[in-house]
Formats: sequence, C-alpha cells, structure tokens
Amino acid sequence: MNPFTRRRFLQATGAAALTPLAGSLLVPTEAHAQAGKALTIAYNVALPSWDPTTGPSAVNPTIQSVYKAVFDSYIDQNPDLSFKPGLLTKWGWNKDKTKVEMEVRKGAFWHDGSPVTPDDVVWSLERAGDPKSGNPIQFVWGKIGNYKVDGQKITADVKEFEPTLFKWMAFLTGYVLPKKAYTEAGAEGWESKPIGSGPYMVEKFERNAFIRLKAFPKYWGPKPAFETVVFKLVGDASARVAEIESGSSDLTLEVPYEEFDRLTKKAGLAGVAHPVSDIGMIFITNVEPMLDANVRLAMIHSIDKKSIVDKLLHGYGTVIDTLEAPQYAAFDPSIKVKFDPELAKQLLAKSGYSIAKPVKFTIQTTRGFKPKDYEMIQAVVGMWRKVGIEANVETYEIAKHFELRMRHGLAPAAFYNWGNSIGDPSTSTGFAMFSHSPHSGWKTEDVDAKIGPLWGEKDEKKRIEGYKAADRYIAENGYVIPLLQYSQPVVYKNSIKFTPHVAGFILPQSIKPA
Repeated sequence: MNPFTRRRFLQATGAAALTPLAGSLLVPTEAHAQAGKALTIAYNVALPSWDPTTGPSAVNPTIQSVYKAVFDSYIDQNPDLSFKPGLLTKWGWNKDKTKVEMEVRKGAFWHDGSPVTPDDVVWSLERAGDPKSGNPIQFVWGKIGNYKVDGQKITADVKEFEPTLFKWMAFLTGYVLPKKAYTEAGAEGWESKPIGSGPYMVEKFERNAFIRLKAFPKYWGPKPAFETVVFKLVGDASARVAEIESGSSDLTLEVPYEEFDRLTKKAGLAGVAHPVSDIGMIFITNVEPMLDANVRLAMIHSIDKKSIVDKLLHGYGTVIDTLEAPQYAAFDPSIKVKFDPELAKQLLAKSGYSIAKPVKFTIQTTRGFKPKDYEMIQAVVGMWRKVGIEANVETYEIAKHFELRMRHGLAPAAFYNWGNSIGDPSTSTGFAMFSHSPHSGWKTEDVDAKIGPLWGEKDEKKRIEGYKAADRYIAENGYVIPLLQYSQPVVYKNSIKFTPHVAGFILPQSIKPA
C-alpha cells in the first residue's frame, strides 16, 4: 500500500510556500554598516518569523539565508549541494534501515553560552515531527521516533522509511533549536530574542526593515570575516539596484538581468549569475482542453526555450526538458523535447485546431516575482499563437498561486518557479506531479502508478532510476512544461569575495574581503 495518502500530503505546503515580498523600505541610520567592519546586504524578502521550523517562513526557500546565518542545520551543504556535517557529525541507517543513528558535535554552543546537547537535537526532531506543531514538513520528521541518547550518540526507530530523511536535515525546517531557551521564552517571547548556535547572533531587527547580526565568538566553525552583518529588507528590485549603485549596500541579488549586465561593468562592482536549483515551469492541470494529449504536446513543441533564455534572460539560464535540473540526483540528459512548430501544427490538426480555429484557454503567471516572468509568458503565448493556440494571460500574486494550487483551482496552464536545494527527485517530480500532493497540477492515476511506489523505496539506485522513468513518461505525455533552470544574478562590491551557492543562498559567513 502506498504510504502517502492525500491527508498526509495535505499536512505539507512543500518546498515553496508563502514567499511575500517586502516593499521598498528605508533603513534607520543606525543599521548601516561601518565601512571595512561590516557587511551590508540588500535582501529581497522580509522575515515573517524567527522560527525556522514551524513559523510562516519555515518553508520559504528565499529566507533560508538568514536562518542559516543564525541557526545550525542538522546537516549542512557545500556550495555544490553536496552534504557535510552540521550539528551532526555522523548520520545513517542501520543495516536493515529499521533505525537511524546520529552523533552530535561536541563543542557547539548556543548564543546564550550554554552547550548544544543531544537532548536539544532530540527535542528539535520531536517538535518538528509533532502533528500539532504546524511544521508543514511534519510528515517527514514524524517517520522516526523512540529516541535514545548515549553520550553524544542518538538512535531512533524508523516508523516508516523515508529515503530523503537525511537530505531534509539540510533543507527546509531542518534546524536545531535550544530546548531550554525556547520553552522558557515561549513562541511569542522567542520572536523578540531568538537564539541559535550559528556563526551570527541576532543583535537588533525591525521586522520589515532590517536585521543586524553580530559574529558569535564561541561558534564551533570557521570565524566569519565580518563582525557585523546587516540585511536590509528591500523587496523592490529597482530599490536594490539603487542600494548597490549608490554604495549603500555591499551586495544584492535578483536584479533584472539587463541591470546586472550594466552594473557589473561599473568601476568598483563585480557580479556572478550562477545556475541555482530553482526552475521555471508551467503547470498543466487535468481540465479541458488539457485532457487532449495533442494540445499538451503541441504546447510544448511550439516553445523555443533557447530563444527565451537568450533574448529575455540575456543568456542567464539553462534550458531543461524535465523537472530535474542538471545538479539534481535524477537528472537524465537523454530526455529531450524538441522545438518543432510544424509538429505542433500537425498535432493540433488531429484534434481539429488550426491558426484559423485555435484552441483557447487561460494561462496564469506572476509579474515581477522572478526576473522576466511575465515577459516569458508573453513570449510563450506569442509562440503558441503561431501554431493555433490562443492563450489569455492572467496575472496574480504568488500567494494567490499557492491558494489556487492547494485546492486544485489553477487555470489550465500556470507559470511557477520551483526550488529544490537538496536536488532530490521526490521534491521536484514527486511533489509537483503526484496527485495526492497539494502542489501538483496534473492529477491522474497513470502518473501516480509511476511515482507512488518510489516514496518508500529502500534501494536508492532503484528509486533514482524509477524517477528517471517517471520523468520520461511525463515528458512523453506532456503533463508539465519545464522551461529553464534559473541563474541567480548577484552584484557586489569588488572589495569582497562572494562564492555562489547552487541553492541560491546568500551566506554572510562565506563572504570574505577580496
């Protein structure tokens, strides 16, 4: 029996939940960093909560950079998405995968000076797995229990095998919090004085304006290069351009690509547009006229993805044909969907459609949430028009997209960007295409038959090959339209050295003077 029921999935909001953008905000003078002693980042989203496990921003991939500066994950990631020790120095399953075994780092401290203990790790895992916690990834953490502590070692029973358990320990909601400090403060008190074990301590913050961090002298890892870090919370892209161009900030991200090209040519500035684990995709929902395979496949074959990347995104992007980016574990380069508008016309003709008698439907998109999102969909609609597809473009805010997606109310086609910093196929193809997931657009039994058995598959090679087969089947049937893997534009002063992270994280602890 498939262990994932719709009820279980509906407990989750997945890898990309609420992502509200802050407006253009003025930062009090005292929050500005002193030159040479601090790092100032013009960041693109606000911070709704200091709870990285159950709060409203816990599953917002964009805000994780701030969390990772203050809190430690169970397991960490290198810039290429490979895994490395965090507060856990060892982890794994026993031979028959009925137990998990973990070892907690010695010499780690909370920001109040008290030591990090295995009890803190157990409490954090139990809290994350509590169905009443509000953790949208609870269904992952709740699959282990009956913890036992022996010195720095922790063992737990596997109640239900989850192949991605340890990957999630480096992903959303995978943070260790201090049991004593949190329980004494309570949820409300915690928001005014959060305590982590990460490289930076929270010194001061104003919810929608700025966050000021100070280096933690007892941090177990490498000492950060900057004593003070200021995140200015600036949601407007043009305001972020002004921040970096005026010198008020040392680094910013997600600026328009044409501005990236202009800014990086200016004296004193540098930049990198590096492929990240976000992909741009068009959901297809199983409603008319999408129930017609000829229509779906014609939509896909008539899109010149390379032209979109080259012309609209200035070449900053990678064309993809499945929901797996090249850095993902189940990426299969042999799966190709060709651009062939003549084939698209032939397919539409089989169903009685033509340029003179086009198939009609609505496509939804955000406008300004990601660089050129609306413009990309306009270009796609123009390409469709040339073969006999007439799509009406409807814009919405990202929050509306989530609302519609959760109740299976999206238009026949809907553009979205999907994040997957652990690169696992379950959190790309699995979450996006399995019908019991609230994040899926297409919901049919044939796809479920491909994905369902993979959720609890213990043979990792078989699991990955299974997802490759599912990806091929989905591509052949035109159940989703992958467009591109994004490149994240980051602009910074040439007085600092910035290392891009495939997950798109902007980690102040990894930034150094040039």
